[in-house]
Amino acid sequence: MAVHQPTRQHTGFHLPTWNRATTEPADDTTAVTTDTTGSALAARSLATVRIATGFIFLWAFLDKAFGWHYATGSGKGWIDGGSPTKGFLSGVSAGPLQSFFHHIAGQGWTDWMFMLALLGLGVALMSGIALRVTAVAGTALMAMMWAAEWPPAQHLTGGAPSMSSNPIVDYHLVYALAMILFAFTAAGATWGLGRRWARLPIVRDNTWLR
Repeated sequence: MAVHQPTRQHTGFHLPTWNRATTEPADDTTAVTTDTTGSALAARSLATVRIATGFIFLWAFLDKAFGWHYATGSGKGWIDGGSPTKGFLSGVSAGPLQSFFHHIAGQGWTDWMFMLALLGLGVALMSGIALRVTAVAGTALMAMMWAAEWPPAQHLTGGAPSMSSNPIVDYHLVYALAMILFAFTAAGATWGLGRRWARLPIVRDNTWLR
């Protein structure tokens, strides 16, 4: 008489093999889709901040040039004979560079350099071209303006409070960091002319122009 071993039944729960096979690709696809969506959102966010920052500089140029009655009163624009630097630089009353700023305030070359810097930064940032040059030039301009306002000072030379809210980080530093970020991330490729600019022969041969 043959003796048959009873068949052992496994009552534990097991995922079917087909479910395992289909789950992994789905997860990979979802991860890739999420990364792509996140990258696109980040690029558009940077582009939005880039354009907004550029508009700040461009508007400053236009207001100072034509006296649109915002920061510059009507009839006091650059085209009317007014100086875009005299009022600000001659009023510097804090920091170690006061005499220097007073000396260059309102001079022709100072006005031209300041206005060309505002125009160049505004156009470059809004169009997304030459962001590396923009980062260097913009940082230099912001450093000069930071030194003119001199946030570390708690009091002006006359003894009045300087009204500085932070001795180191102010909007000049934030603008400079933003321009450096735009250059490092090639932010002009999204909603800008960055890709077309990079394909120009002179830019391909001189990558610092990107």
